[in-house]
Amino acid sequence: MRNISEKKRIVIKLGTSTLAHKTGKLNIRRMTNLVRVISDLHNSGKEIIMVSSGAVGLGAGKLGLPEKPKETRQKQAVAAIGQCELMHVYDDMFARYSVTVGQILLTKTIINNPSHCENFKNTVEALVGMGVIPIVNENDTIAIDELELEIGENDSLSALVASLSGADLLLILSDIDSLYEEDPRVNPDAKPVYYVEEITPEIEKMAGGAGSKLGTGGMSTKINAAKIATEAGIDMIIMNGRDPEVLYDLFEDKEIGTLFKGRRDK
Repeated sequence: MRNISEKKRIVIKLGTSTLAHKTGKLNIRRMTNLVRVISDLHNSGKEIIMVSSGAVGLGAGKLGLPEKPKETRQKQAVAAIGQCELMHVYDDMFARYSVTVGQILLTKTIINNPSHCENFKNTVEALVGMGVIPIVNENDTIAIDELELEIGENDSLSALVASLSGADLLLILSDIDSLYEEDPRVNPDAKPVYYVEEITPEIEKMAGGAGSKLGTGGMSTKINAAKIATEAGIDMIIMNGRDPEVLYDLFEDKEIGTLFKGRRDK
């Protein structure tokens, strides 16, 4: 029994592949359904915190670029455009369900500074207390490490946000159904792994490479996120964000995606 239905404070990480078409432009139908379901979960009493990728990908799409630029300063500029687009869409869509959202931009410098971390925690608590859904993103226009290294930092960022905000569950929505024993793109018969009690070297070997050309994260970055979350005692689930309706099944304790169990000695 997963007991996901009992989780109250949930960090939901949305990847670029979930939010956008392969063109980089918004997947309006999917985003509309995601916002509707998340708003419904919010109305049911869940405390939702979102970590959203997509600024660079959406900026590239708005400019009509075939893929994300490779030069750092161009990525920063595209991120500035995409961030406006992203928050405008979120604000408009959530408003239809009378749900208010707020934006928080983070960098590694902020996360590594104890006083700044405390400010972040206080802001999250205040927003959640007011019934607002915080939407957190890496400040890609300022923080260039992740842009240059292409390490899918928003996966681990979401785990850090979950830890700092005292979440009960980290939910990563991506374009993959679960962790697999082998890369399903290479072996279509690869077996899914539904439950991970501990992240062993064998589990790490199952992680593949980078994802789509619009996103930066692959399974390896999600395993890194799982390490951070589970070490903090937080359960983490990786699941496909293709059909937002499946979130209802998840919170009815049906077996969806891969569950990484948080350490209970924390």
